[in-house]
Amino acid sequence: MGCTALVLAVTGTAPAQAGQRAGAERQVLPAGDGWAAYGAGTTGGAAADRSHVYTVTTWEQFKAALADGGSAPKIIRVRGTIDADGPSCDSFAVPGYDFGAYLAKYAPESWGRATTLDGEPADSPEGLRRASAANQDAYIKAEVPANTTVIGVGKDAGFNGASLQIKGVDNVIVRNLRFESPLDCFPQWDPTDTADGNWNSEYDSAVVYGSAHVWMDHDTFTDGDHPDSTLPYYFGRIYEQHDGELDIVKGADYVTASWNVFEDHDKTILVGNSDSAATAAVDRGHLKVTFHHNLFRNLVERAPRVRFGQVDSYDNHFVAGDGYSYSYGIGMESQLVAEHNAFTLPAGAKAGSILKKWKEAPVTAADNYVNGRHTDLIAVHNAEVPGETLQSGAGWTPALRTRVDPARAVPGLVGHRAGAGRVG
Repeated sequence: MGCTALVLAVTGTAPAQAGQRAGAERQVLPAGDGWAAYGAGTTGGAAADRSHVYTVTTWEQFKAALADGGSAPKIIRVRGTIDADGPSCDSFAVPGYDFGAYLAKYAPESWGRATTLDGEPADSPEGLRRASAANQDAYIKAEVPANTTVIGVGKDAGFNGASLQIKGVDNVIVRNLRFESPLDCFPQWDPTDTADGNWNSEYDSAVVYGSAHVWMDHDTFTDGDHPDSTLPYYFGRIYEQHDGELDIVKGADYVTASWNVFEDHDKTILVGNSDSAATAAVDRGHLKVTFHHNLFRNLVERAPRVRFGQVDSYDNHFVAGDGYSYSYGIGMESQLVAEHNAFTLPAGAKAGSILKKWKEAPVTAADNYVNGRHTDLIAVHNAEVPGETLQSGAGWTPALRTRVDPARAVPGLVGHRAGAGRVG
């Protein structure tokens, strides 16, 4: 049975399971709930007719449902955990690809550290790696069309190894899903990335690329069974197989991320992905994003790292763990408002590290609590971090907030209500 037939076989309006009240798939973003509520708001597939409501249990069914009906309003209900990462990494490898040969060819002692691998021919170990990577790319990425709601059924719905691409479309809702980060089977070695070189990987769990009006709600993003601590080292560097958990880039606009859990990851969220002039021309005036009532737990950095856009981050709980570097990255022309948040730092971690200055940009940071104490994040940063002076005042005041909870109450609220399986 082909993919389309599989989808048609599961099309319908099956009743919701326990843990998710009936009609959740047709809920829309409440008025005033963050930047995604701007203008016409975000309704996803709420207007879908019966022929465009799908319940899927496999990756093939999911991708076919996405493709069926174009941009007509649709609801895709995900039941159970769907494996999106293929049978194995070997299944994506092209004939002739051999990782041992790759390591032998590009070892720093023979290749050096001054030349990238980008010019290597198609029949080289790097060329064969690129071709293998293209096979994985085509398999694990799923293009989400406009006017779509993707929602998990019950408490255990989600994807292992998927990369949702919300690219160049408008009006998308993604809710109640657990995303275990994709593992890049074919990271590229770049000997020129830092003095020691780096392994660079692809594939975010979700990418909002040039799209508008997107609501990410009650999702969980995690490295799951494959944290960085399980990854090997080659050439003295971690063989990094993870990229980000959520990236909002390339002129994306009007995004609300609410009641999500982002956990156990290194480079977590980018809002804007480059300082380049070409990127600036696309991103200026866009990248308006709201983060509220999210749990950021055991992350290293980028929660988020911001360039350009107006980002409102309030009522979030940040729980730092081993290897913590920073939470908010202040980047090129960013206008970050960070208010009413709670931070739980372990012994030895300094409050001054919560903010990280990458470029000169003013920040609004009011009414935040660190380990239960009211803390001026800008003042403590400037006192504790030599050579990084942040200026106060982002230059705008968020208006799209439905409710603001006291920062002291945030850990309890977010701890009990954020993440997949908790759509009520």
